[in-house]
Amino acid sequence: MLCIGIMTGNSLDAVDAVLTHFEHDKITDICTHSTPYPQQLRADFLTLKAYLSAGMDMKTFCKTQLFQQTHDTYIQLVANTVLELIQQNGIEKSTIQAIGFHGQTIDYCGPSVAKKSGIKPYNTQMGSGQMLSNLTGLPVIYDFRSDDVMTGGEGAPLAPTHNLNLARTLNIESAIFFNAGNTSNLSIVADNQVLGWDAGPFNELTDKMMQLHKNKPFDENGTYGLKGQLNPDLLNKLFEYSATTGGGENYLTLPPPKASDPRWYRFLDELKDPTNFNDKLHTVQYFAAYTAAYTLKFVPSTIQMPTNFILFGGGWNNPVCRMTFENILNGTSFILPHHTTDFKEILSRFESTPQIWISNMGKYMEARIFADLAHYYLKNRPWFENVAGHTPIRLGRMRYPNESVINDMISRSSKGWQEELLFNTTTKVE
Repeated sequence: MLCIGIMTGNSLDAVDAVLTHFEHDKITDICTHSTPYPQQLRADFLTLKAYLSAGMDMKTFCKTQLFQQTHDTYIQLVANTVLELIQQNGIEKSTIQAIGFHGQTIDYCGPSVAKKSGIKPYNTQMGSGQMLSNLTGLPVIYDFRSDDVMTGGEGAPLAPTHNLNLARTLNIESAIFFNAGNTSNLSIVADNQVLGWDAGPFNELTDKMMQLHKNKPFDENGTYGLKGQLNPDLLNKLFEYSATTGGGENYLTLPPPKASDPRWYRFLDELKDPTNFNDKLHTVQYFAAYTAAYTLKFVPSTIQMPTNFILFGGGWNNPVCRMTFENILNGTSFILPHHTTDFKEILSRFESTPQIWISNMGKYMEARIFADLAHYYLKNRPWFENVAGHTPIRLGRMRYPNESVINDMISRSSKGWQEELLFNTTTKVE
């Protein structure tokens, strides 16, 4: 089976597409393609996110001219990326079974946080599968997160099942797959089971500092961060205050199941001041790796801590982040005094020295997840069948080219889905 996976993440930097072949337990990427986000599209998405953060209701939101304009520009960009992938690699379109399409996340409040805040959970992605199907001439499977949220799951991360499938492809019995994007998340694969959660902010704060002070999108090759030194006081402030949920809790210390929202990431006042820029940037990058290591304290004691760490996502290309993570797991990096016991316990659980490597399947991992989800949908297989905290259920809905028009520009689990304020969310789309 051949499926295309499409991902556009919270960093709003590009459309990533991968064509992947699935055969039994073997997963093989055929070709890949990316299209950068135009600056105006990125700015428009940020404006739309600000509308929702300020409390605009979904009915009003969906009627704004900016929503419709941004949505159509976005879907056209995604469609162009798919068509370029096919054309540039000489792929026969008829051999492709479907596109697995994530959509653009613009709002999120998972059950773990919603319950504590006294509100109802929701998860909102923009992106009409019908429009994308019409423009590409291919079936589109999409709106994957809604089914999980609507059956009590967090809606994220979706990676654990795919990482279990990759472990089988790589003939690895146990491993920790660690993604470092705007947010970091991990999947622990052991004994043919898997669990996972979001660790916390990773590229988010570094990229914001670079954009604000250097007018650059990110710290390429750690050019600035490598020149700096760790500021322990700032590290402590980052840990305590830079990932605060809507209910005022420190996300980093909350136990799983959990999924994070970039709106909870706080850009501290110290980071807005360019003084000692290199030291601050270095500390922010150190913090990203520090939180990734800290979250290992939540690996259940019933699981033997894997020693294989498979890293993927652009954040690990930053040498400060990569070296810090490796050194922490080797017991040679600075640890905040009040975390000494936690990290001592983490390190004691490794039977041997951790082996850390970057997967050659890593660059398009997130896009491939949605190719795999499309593959599962077509096979009528439940996602999360081996993942704790989620209902094993087939995720997504499917549209074919030129079907009847439906209201699918936002996901079924958008804010207000429980009251069916937007459309009939209880009608199962086969």
